[in-house]
Amino acid sequence: MTARVRRLTLSNFRNYHAAGLDIDADLAVLVGPNGAGKTNLIEAISFLVPGRGLQRATFEEVAFAEGDGSWAVSAEIEGMLGLATLGTGLEPQTGDEATTPRKCRIDREPVGSATAFADHLRVIWLTPAMDQLFMGPASERRRFLDRLVLAVDAEHSGRVAALERSLRSRNRLLEEARPDSSWLDAIEHETAELAVAIAALRAETVRRLQGALAARQDDAFPSAEIALDGWMERLLPDHPAGEIEDRYRAVLKTNRPRDAAAGRTLDGPHLTDLTAIYPPKGVPAADASTGEQKALLIGLVLAHAALLTEMTGYAPVLLLDEVVAHLDPARRRALYDALAGLGAQVWMTGADPATFTDVVDRAAVFRVSAGRVERR
Repeated sequence: MTARVRRLTLSNFRNYHAAGLDIDADLAVLVGPNGAGKTNLIEAISFLVPGRGLQRATFEEVAFAEGDGSWAVSAEIEGMLGLATLGTGLEPQTGDEATTPRKCRIDREPVGSATAFADHLRVIWLTPAMDQLFMGPASERRRFLDRLVLAVDAEHSGRVAALERSLRSRNRLLEEARPDSSWLDAIEHETAELAVAIAALRAETVRRLQGALAARQDDAFPSAEIALDGWMERLLPDHPAGEIEDRYRAVLKTNRPRDAAAGRTLDGPHLTDLTAIYPPKGVPAADASTGEQKALLIGLVLAHAALLTEMTGYAPVLLLDEVVAHLDPARRRALYDALAGLGAQVWMTGADPATFTDVVDRAAVFRVSAGRVERR
């Protein structure tokens, strides 16, 4: 089955003072010049999941420049629990607080966080910033990986944030001339529990995703061979979690002098890398051409969407920002065919309407210009 956004409403969001659009198709195409606000529309949808959205902006940054700091995004959806209205945003800034937590509502009733939205729909995306994924630092691949995991388990981002806080607390203690060993023991105990839980979920997601990739048969978008580069993840399939926690606590204790000198924790899943091989050439993805890397990335996202559909029974909402701009006509048609086969609602942006010629007859097409959006 398919989770769908039926209506999207924005208030004081990015360059939109007020905007709304109704969608009656499984393919929504947003066309318009660069800077008009196409990406901002799909970014609004990306806030219907935990995290900072597809542009990784702070909640304060997305507020309308001439407003009072408040913003709101509301979506009427047909999701995994039927019809619902999801809403999120910031209330007007008072000046008394440095940051204000965003509010989340389901059917106008407050909920604790955006984690609750995962009961209704899952959202995944691909943006131009991801094109350098295989060439960039390991931190970018970890962030990409954690976004994949988050779509599987909505609690994952909370665990990752908790691990980061725990590591910061340990680092601050190690800065002291004579850190309290009992406090360090307590922090490292918590750190190890969080670390193994995160590593285990990452490893399970990669295992499942590799299976989904292996099941794909697509020459246009080959399936990468992916793996995790981290000792903890390698041990998990054959060792109990408690044993690995104990090992990591021992590593943390042994490495206290080294970590104190470095000012950071030098071992753990916060340094794990996601590796990928480009099968047609049998080379690391980083050694493939730019076009081959793009095709590999698209294949990863398509496999992830298929995996989520299999796990939840519902296809996720896909947000594809400027994905077709640099694809040749044959690959564009292959992508449209692959997307149709997923059975998902897909939102696509692009500056050139001609790139969508093959799908306009089955798409809801919207013209975006200077903070305005109109159905074509």
